[in-house]
Amino acid sequence: MKRIVKKPDERKKEIICAARKLFQTNDYDRTTMQDIMKYVNIAKGTIYHYFSSKEALLEAVVEDLVDEELKRKIELMNSDEFQNLNALQKIQSLLTSDHLAEENEHILESLHSAVNSTMHTRQLGRYLTKLSPLFASVIEEGCDQGLFKTAHPLESMELLLAGFQFLTDKGFYSWSEDDLSRRIASFPSLVEAQLGAPKGSFRFLTEQIK
Repeated sequence: MKRIVKKPDERKKEIICAARKLFQTNDYDRTTMQDIMKYVNIAKGTIYHYFSSKEALLEAVVEDLVDEELKRKIELMNSDEFQNLNALQKIQSLLTSDHLAEENEHILESLHSAVNSTMHTRQLGRYLTKLSPLFASVIEEGCDQGLFKTAHPLESMELLLAGFQFLTDKGFYSWSEDDLSRRIASFPSLVEAQLGAPKGSFRFLTEQIK
């Protein structure tokens, strides 16, 4: 049988895609590197050439998820329908189109393991670094339209996204249900105050989070 030789980037992407599928369907803890090797039909030396461990592969999978979410939001922002919205409507569209967590629940749940806590923090950092500028560009547009009033669009979004992710994610800390409920209830008004947005304009967040 003729040996199939693929370009390094292509092979690496193939391994990440296989791991992503197995982590989501079989669960991360139940999936072994051998399972992934068998799925892709590669040798042990090949998979370990790209990834030193299953943990390293999980991190690559999560980064791939964030990149995919970034690509999806950029495509949304470039659509004609999106371009015809005002800045407030655009922010709502961006926030309600975020399906990263619900579509990859089993994979992201793996980050809640104590041994993956550092990786979990880095994942949040990647999310903020890559997605905050997109939100900030819409906030800047809203300031020009008189819908928002903030001198720090990027920093405001970094603070809001980071705070919300940390304070509502039990993977970072064992928050009680009362903690989560009061934060979710207050979040719309906090966002409005931070961005100088009209009162009630972010009320949709309460329903989005439930």
